[in-house]
Amino acid sequence: MSVPLAAPLAGSVDVDRRMSPRLVLSRVVALCVVELQKLSHDRSELLTRAVQPALWLVIFGVTFTKLHAIPTGGVPYLDFLAPGVLAQSALFVSIFYGIQIIWERDAGVLAKLMVTPTPRAALVTGKAFAAGVRGLAQAVVVYAIAELLGVRFTVNPLKLLGVVVVVLLGAAFFCCLSVTIAGLVLSRDRMMGIGQAIMMPLFFASNALYPVSLMPGWLQVVNHVNPLSYQVEALRGLLIGTPARLPLDFGVLIVATAVGIAAASGLLARLAR
Repeated sequence: MSVPLAAPLAGSVDVDRRMSPRLVLSRVVALCVVELQKLSHDRSELLTRAVQPALWLVIFGVTFTKLHAIPTGGVPYLDFLAPGVLAQSALFVSIFYGIQIIWERDAGVLAKLMVTPTPRAALVTGKAFAAGVRGLAQAVVVYAIAELLGVRFTVNPLKLLGVVVVVLLGAAFFCCLSVTIAGLVLSRDRMMGIGQAIMMPLFFASNALYPVSLMPGWLQVVNHVNPLSYQVEALRGLLIGTPARLPLDFGVLIVATAVGIAAASGLLARLAR
């Protein structure tokens, strides 16, 4: 007796796409491994991307350390600047991930990923933390340059673990911001223009270069809603021991990353059309 094949139940795809921590973790690990493989195939990218942070530290940092023009509460300016440049380096890596995902759409890769049972949020989370891995590799290069210039960072393993988490969260948020913008503009050229337009304002409207107290009032308001400022404050507190509101900094970065993943996931289908 033959048994008729049952038609797929309506909503079965949705059932398969339900988020489970195990599934998300497996996708995140897989995409991070792919990112590490890309880095291993093109190590020159790490060196070329290190030029700009090296210039900030060697020229700007060393010069203003000698000038004593920026009050940093007794901390040498180069030490004060180094965590900011480290955060900037991860920002610059992740803010252009939207271009990569548009390229993947044009190449048909995104459409293939979208028909798998993987939830969109898991895809975006994987992309976000893959950007974090790349940002972390960049941060290691900046860390080494700063040490060569005489900056003495902490060697406390727990604090260094905190630095890793802060860099991953910051890069993940800015990657999601980039994917969200890509989902709105849908074009590589527009994405490139917007990425360049917001990159430096995010950097200058943060505490990366100077204390918040030196900013004009309107810029201090912008600074308070800029996630990069909380990333820099946490990095500074962990690496050189300056006062930091670590629970607030981690909380802001976690919430910002979660909101970024939700926003980018919501626009992924529009991007894939």
